[in-house]
Amino acid sequence: MSDRLYFDDLSVGQRFQSGSTTLDAAAIKDFAATYDPQPFHLDEEAARDTLFGGLAASGWQTAALTMRLLVESVPLAGGIVGAGNEISWPRPTRPGDVLTVVSEVMEVTPSVSRPDRGRIVVRSETSNQNGEVVQVLTARLIVPRRVAST
Repeated sequence: MSDRLYFDDLSVGQRFQSGSTTLDAAAIKDFAATYDPQPFHLDEEAARDTLFGGLAASGWQTAALTMRLLVESVPLAGGIVGAGNEISWPRPTRPGDVLTVVSEVMEVTPSVSRPDRGRIVVRSETSNQNGEVVQVLTARLIVPRRVAST
């Protein structure tokens, strides 16, 4: 696809803005029932007496939603291929939150041993409708280089 970005198209400071997605209580509970069945993800009443003080989405659900928004907004050739990351959830994602992601390229390093690719580091902040950051993801990604025409 010609609209995809290769390693050679990327630079430090380049930014990407995602669209948005809204999370409701039913989706939080459905995800939790399958992947993270803890009381604060499954039941409003039980969640009130926890550290969260109310129903909260699993951090892994926030991560999955972030991944979808990244795939839709960071058009890397070869896809978003991870080589490691750091993730944190500074505040919970709640029912009704509208999530968006802003990503910034922090590093761009060509591979010495594999000239057909390079490594980038991208820092992505997932925020709710109030501008509160609910997730910070710093990802090391492998991106193919543009092949010269012959």
